[in-house]
Amino acid sequence: MARVEIYTTQFCPYCVRAKSLFKQKGVEFEEIDVSDDPELREKMVERAGGRRTVPEIFINGRIIGGYDELKALDDADELDPLLAEPE
Repeated sequence: MARVEIYTTQFCPYCVRAKSLFKQKGVEFEEIDVSDDPELREKMVERAGGRRTVPEIFINGRIIGGYDELKALDDADELDPLLAEPE
């Protein structure tokens, strides 16, 4: 199973949707809350290629993007193969 990381904030509806999608699929993920940690948020921005919005989702260290990109992958039946890749 792939390693999934989600950078989130406390009151982000798109973060909730992304986590819900992974939970529906039975996928474990690491949630990294950047709400009150400017250094951690800066690390997220750096890893995400300058993207500042949340969620920022990584699968096996590769940037997927936010919820819209995640949902598009799922709708195109491209998410499950990514999640099946070994870490």
